[in-house]
Amino acid sequence: MFEWIAQPEAWMALATLTALEVVLGIDNIIFLAILVQRLPKEQQKSARFIGLTLALGLRLVLLTSLAWLVKLTADLFTVLGQGISGRDLVLILGGLFLLVKATMEIGHEMDVLDPAHELEVPGPPGNASYPLMLVQIGLLDLVFSLDSVITAVGMADHLPVMVIAVVIAIIFMMLFAGAVGDFITKHPTLKMLALSFLVLVGTALIADGLEFHIPKGYIYFAMAFSFGVEMLNQRVRARRARHRANA
Repeated sequence: MFEWIAQPEAWMALATLTALEVVLGIDNIIFLAILVQRLPKEQQKSARFIGLTLALGLRLVLLTSLAWLVKLTADLFTVLGQGISGRDLVLILGGLFLLVKATMEIGHEMDVLDPAHELEVPGPPGNASYPLMLVQIGLLDLVFSLDSVITAVGMADHLPVMVIAVVIAIIFMMLFAGAVGDFITKHPTLKMLALSFLVLVGTALIADGLEFHIPKGYIYFAMAFSFGVEMLNQRVRARRARHRANA
């Protein structure tokens, strides 16, 4: 079980896989941060903790079910000549879930930002159902867990290496989920950008489920470039605010 400790390639796989799991987990953090904002402030921390604990549990269960994961790649049925496996079905449904949820959140944000609709916004932040929110977080974790675990299975040969990488990634998410959520709350335009990222991720998941593979490097480059532009915008807005304050 521990023979991998003496293998340098196993340690390289652990380092690479841990970095990838952290990067994949950023999507999970962003969506989790956005979801819990709809809860009362005193419930947000516990919802984040329970949500990430669910994510860890789902990932470990999936990792220890390697035989089932292998079967997921077998075609269940065919649509227009395209074979659809269990993995493909989960990715397509998960991508659709992300698209619908992110689009609804974008619409909600637009209503909040529009003064003409300020009094008509249904379900303002702070009054969402706690049990319903945990169900949504659980569905979200299932989507990202499958993607994360399949990545782990494809990169490492030893189950302990996969488990350690996943645990480290979840600990990172637990430590920084609150900070990410607070930062997004203070910067509404970043929240809109994050929701746009989730639309991109949902589209990529659907494409992956239909065997149209978009290299993740392209997706992360687009995200990083957009985030860099937004950081420049934030600095410009901050300078203008200081200039108006000193005028």
